[in-house]
Amino acid sequence: MIGRSGNPTLNKKTFERSEHYNGQETMTIGGTVNKSFMLLALLIGAAVVSWVMFFNGYEMYPYMIGGAIGALVLGLVISFKPTTAPFLAPIYAIGEGLFLGALSAAYESLYYGITLQAALLTMCVFLAMLVVYKTGLVKASAGFQKGLFAATAGIALVYLLSFVLGLFGVTVPYLHDSTPIGIGISVVIVIIAALNFVLDFNFIEEGARQGAPKYMEWYGSFGLLVTLVWLYVEILRLLSKLASRD
Repeated sequence: MIGRSGNPTLNKKTFERSEHYNGQETMTIGGTVNKSFMLLALLIGAAVVSWVMFFNGYEMYPYMIGGAIGALVLGLVISFKPTTAPFLAPIYAIGEGLFLGALSAAYESLYYGITLQAALLTMCVFLAMLVVYKTGLVKASAGFQKGLFAATAGIALVYLLSFVLGLFGVTVPYLHDSTPIGIGISVVIVIIAALNFVLDFNFIEEGARQGAPKYMEWYGSFGLLVTLVWLYVEILRLLSKLASRD
């Protein structure tokens, strides 16, 4: 039985929704890895474009908001209709890239070198979680999956509440602060985001083992990209909190 993933785009119902016909090609881990690199390349390419535009004086607010909203809409469509992943996941990656490039440039303009640090830390955490998963140091048990899913859902609700309250000029205490409590909250969120990789790896491995349809490689790589982007943004926010205290 395929387990639950804390990543909202990767859960056990995904494979139940995917139609499988005898004779069609099936999902493989290698194919998912290749497609993950393709999506990452598209994201980085779009991010470089918006980064350069930012430092050349272009108004990037529309690109940032447009990329974020577009990626959110596409992400929801892909989540509910995995068969669209081969067509929409690349566009999603480009939208996220436009958003991340502008966001990263904005942080870089405030704290020199912060984006390189965030990118390197994100890659190190990703590789560390891959090692942790492959060596079995952390197992995707039923209890672990349920707990992480609840924690991830809780963070999503807090961010949603923060966004809604922000429209009325109200801020959630500590969430965006550079106080010790605010930094501690960011550290906890980074840990939860990183642990989601364990469930994502397990989900993809089980999908390949059970012979999920070939298009699920795109869906699996899309899910990994969602977690990777989340982790990068949280590390960027954490580093900015630490830098603001210097």
